[in-house]
Amino acid sequence: MTLLSTRGLSKSFDGLQAVTDVSFEVAKGDIHALIGPNGAGKTTLVGMICGRVAPSAGQVIFDGQDITDLPAHRRIMLGMAYTFQITSIFRGLDVAENVALAARRRHPAPRVAEAVAKALRQVGLAPYSDETAGNLSYGHQRLLEIAMGLVQQPRLLILDEPTQGLSEGEIAGFKTLVRDLKSETTLLLIEHNMSVVMETADRVSVLNAGAILAEGTPAEIRANAAVQAAYLGTSDA
Repeated sequence: MTLLSTRGLSKSFDGLQAVTDVSFEVAKGDIHALIGPNGAGKTTLVGMICGRVAPSAGQVIFDGQDITDLPAHRRIMLGMAYTFQITSIFRGLDVAENVALAARRRHPAPRVAEAVAKALRQVGLAPYSDETAGNLSYGHQRLLEIAMGLVQQPRLLILDEPTQGLSEGEIAGFKTLVRDLKSETTLLLIEHNMSVVMETADRVSVLNAGAILAEGTPAEIRANAAVQAAYLGTSDA
């Protein structure tokens, strides 16, 4: 069953074509990775999916509903949550307060504390619940953003470069987290770390020069000569 799809999605900025005729589907319950070199159009595509960038053409369909014209906050209410490539947290609040602000969108007041505690446990930040968010390491700030997404109990969680700034140990923990989350939500993962993609994704879409270059399983993508030439190179990285 398809949860998210785009149909002919395109975006141009002052005559520059950033995304061209992108159609792809994310199946319910899958971990779907979106990869591509810098400048491929990934951030613009995700912006259109989230409602932060208006498309020049095409459609975004979420659970059978055309949401192309819905603003971002309406998409959140439908069950879409996302983290940004650049951290977006309330630096002056403590960790638990950041997650509680997100939790109030989905949980009644008596359940907020319980939901916050669960989300922090899931991402490994429970020991830092009272820490001021701005004092966290960059990697931990990324994990805090994921907790803020998780606590909303999304049907689709979009993670934009979630392992950026994480240590090797934190990346290993993130892989475990993503696998565990598969039972709770569908994930769209925009990621440069190929070990994360190859070890966690069910399906991979490759974006290059604003267009879909290839789609398939991680093994199929790794073996694809066009993908190797455009992005992966000839190494096993």
